[in-house]
Formats: sequence, structure tokens, C-alpha cells
Amino acid sequence: MVRLVVGLIIVLHGLVHLLYFGQSARLFELAPGMTWPDGSWVFSTILGDNTTRWLANITCILVAICFITGSVGIYLGQPWWRTALLASAVFSGVVFILFWNGRLQQLDKQGGVGILIDAMILVSVLVFRWPRFDF
Repeated sequence: MVRLVVGLIIVLHGLVHLLYFGQSARLFELAPGMTWPDGSWVFSTILGDNTTRWLANITCILVAICFITGSVGIYLGQPWWRTALLASAVFSGVVFILFWNGRLQQLDKQGGVGILIDAMILVSVLVFRWPRFDF
């Protein structure tokens, strides 16, 4: 049962990255007036906002695939699930930090909640070695 719940939470966290893909591709707005990833403190000045959005599109899709892969590893009882999940959490956190607008306002619209979830995943798996599955 724990394996099912943990895998589902990981899949859902990965799918949220596809919502950010939709935001960056301007398919919809996650929140009124949300402009993520425009104004990225790393990419916007160098690449411009259009190229920054394109780069955000690609990275959000890749992060979603990585999290779903980690979840598949959990469901299939593969020992590499931890590595996939850790890599996914680090990749996700780095993506949101790089595409952050550099301001401390409205961090929830800049991936702040996702970074907290990524940190909880890292602490759970690395520090507490949780969850432990019997396979």
C-alpha cells in the first residue's frame, strides 16, 4: 500500500511540471497575471523571454518524465528507483531556481512549493532512507 501511495505522489509531482510547461508555452495561465518563466534571473537577459520559455518547456517535460520514470521503478520493484527519484528532485529544484525571477515575492508562482517538495523527497530518501520497499 505504501508503495502505491508513494508512487502516486511522485507521479503527481511529476505531472505538476507539465502544468508549468503549459504556463511557459502560454497554453494557459496557472494564476491570473502569472508570467513564469519570463524574467528568469539566469536566462532572460541572455536569451530573451521567448527562448527562455522554449527552454523551460523542454526542461519541464524532461523533469516530468524523470519523476514518472522513478515512479515506474517503484511500481516495478526496481532497485534504481532511488537514483531516478533523487536525480529527478535535484533536476526539478535546479530548474525552478534557474527560471526564478530573482524576487522574493510570490514564490509560489515561481516553483517555490515544488522546491520544498523536492527538498522533502531528498531528505526522506537520503537522510531517513524512507520509504523502504521489500524488493
